[in-house]
Amino acid sequence: MFTGLIEDLGTVKRITSSQITIATKLDDISIGGSIAVNGACLTAVSVGDGGFTADYSPQTDKITTLSSLKSGEKVNLERALTLSSRLGGHIVNGHVEGTGKIESIEKQELFYKITISLNNESIKYCVDKGSVTIDGISLTIAKTSGKNIEIFIIPETFASTVLQFRKAGSLVNVETDILAKYVEKFTKDKNSNGISLEMLKGNGFI
Repeated sequence: MFTGLIEDLGTVKRITSSQITIATKLDDISIGGSIAVNGACLTAVSVGDGGFTADYSPQTDKITTLSSLKSGEKVNLERALTLSSRLGGHIVNGHVEGTGKIESIEKQELFYKITISLNNESIKYCVDKGSVTIDGISLTIAKTSGKNIEIFIIPETFASTVLQFRKAGSLVNVETDILAKYVEKFTKDKNSNGISLEMLKGNGFI
């Protein structure tokens, strides 16, 4: 589990269709540990020399942008959440659902407005002022319009993540809010009596 708060910009040292090696200044990465790479949860299989190596499956290769990465490219990194960590972003699983396409990046005074188009499966879980994870970054949706979402990025987030390297046409990894999916499941379940205060309490929402 992650928060969507990026800890480091790592550098891809080597990548194949099933394995990636990344240099990072982050410590406390151990073999078997989880680390989000541009939002995709990977498991470190070796650690050393200022970085780590992780394997990724054909399914991960299919639905993320990992296979398009090149040696020398920067990636967002976040270590797994610990019980003593502050949840400064939102609950992020690191389970990328697919990719979105950046339609535009506009500089607006101090902020950057980024418009991203999503597929039907992802956009249905997006709402105004809701949470979304883009390339592993916890962000708030300012507006939804058709299949597009608009997000506003502060200079600190823009400069300390891979967003600074993105442009119109770039593909990004997308993970929508898990809570929306649970609500959908409960409301569609034929054995459910619908949403009630008792149901929400019974399933840990309140």
